[in-house]
Amino acid sequence: MSTQQSVLGAIVAIVITFGAAYVGSQFPVDEWYATLSKPSWNPPNWLFGPVWSLLYLLMAISVWLVWRDKGISGAIIPLIIFLLQLILNAAWSWLFFGLHEPSWAFAEIIVLWLAILANIILFWRINTISGVLLVPYLAWVTFATFLNYTLWRLNI
Repeated sequence: MSTQQSVLGAIVAIVITFGAAYVGSQFPVDEWYATLSKPSWNPPNWLFGPVWSLLYLLMAISVWLVWRDKGISGAIIPLIIFLLQLILNAAWSWLFFGLHEPSWAFAEIIVLWLAILANIILFWRINTISGVLLVPYLAWVTFATFLNYTLWRLNI
């Protein structure tokens, strides 16, 4: 693979990954969220932007490494799972912040968590670093799952 192809692949990975981030950002924190009862361990709102920016960057690097090592045809299933988890990630924001449905968002985040875990396993088999780069994402979504559940239960 030429340097030019590798750079183009990195750009595509960044565009696709941050494209999902953009879709999710169309459902921002709003007045509804401000009125919810929250646990004492709820992070401050300003923390979410920097954390998610770093996680999306790690995701982009991870998928780029897999593509660089195996190409699309050599990693079609792992790449499809990656796209699926990106879609699920953006869908969570729509369910929680857009539709104000913490119960639906909780059910969906469980599926997202499983997709991320599958993604880590599949990427790890191709490129260990690629799998490792997704571990902070799984850790954050694990935390978010507990937070989502707590917000749902506190506000029913």
